[in-house]
Amino acid sequence: MGVHNPALERSGSADAQAIARAFVGARRAGAALTTYPGPIPEDLGAAYCIQDLALGLDGRAVGGWKVGRINPPDDLRLGTNRLAGPIFRDDIVAADPGSSPDMPVFADGFAAVEAELLLHVRPGFAGPVPTDDAGTMAVIDEVRLGIEVASSPYPGINSDGPTVTASDFGNNGGLVIGAALAGWPLLDLCAIEVTMAIDGREVGRATARTMLDGPLGAVRFLLAHLAGRGISTAAGLWVSTGAITGVHEIAPGGSAVAAFGDHGSVACRIVARRPG
Repeated sequence: MGVHNPALERSGSADAQAIARAFVGARRAGAALTTYPGPIPEDLGAAYCIQDLALGLDGRAVGGWKVGRINPPDDLRLGTNRLAGPIFRDDIVAADPGSSPDMPVFADGFAAVEAELLLHVRPGFAGPVPTDDAGTMAVIDEVRLGIEVASSPYPGINSDGPTVTASDFGNNGGLVIGAALAGWPLLDLCAIEVTMAIDGREVGRATARTMLDGPLGAVRFLLAHLAGRGISTAAGLWVSTGAITGVHEIAPGGSAVAAFGDHGSVACRIVARRPG
């Protein structure tokens, strides 16, 4: 899975500590980092070490995790086709039908929106990790429509590769939770046609069938990944299962609407992040 050595988490190299401090400081200040603040992590173990150090420095409660895809040839080099990043509880926003909450991003960093299915792992789950869709559905208690807001102080967060992405909280900037997906246990989640529109113009259309083994597979990946890192899932957690229509860059002032066929839509407005 490319997860870190727990001993490395406790100490961390001087470079890892400096990178973590730089990202946490920039996020708190709402400021940009014009260059990556240290040597680029060579593998995901090093990247998750930085992520763990940054989690400790940040100190906020985590309410969920985002799962992102690692494309070829990086997947072969890194030994996995997905990565993970924390979503802080105070960055998770519920959107009532017809509403469009403001979601802050780093104006001089990277900002994008992604249409995603959000699966909630029920409280009390402690393993074993499910091995198939039926077992995965048994640990899910809710599915909702959603938008992941991807944002980082570093503009090259995605273009510099998966280890850089993973090192800064997986490039997560927040999560918009929309309406519940009614009757989800009887639905084929991979058959729902999803569109993303920015400022009224469609920028992406796809189904989750293009996403490796789909949203349920993303949950399995994450549960195994967190277990490998020694991170408890007992409190329950949201899983933002992956960008269905792609990663769509957006600037402050832009509006995004993710539509999930006949099942409804979810929207947000992008604003510049303020310090704090």
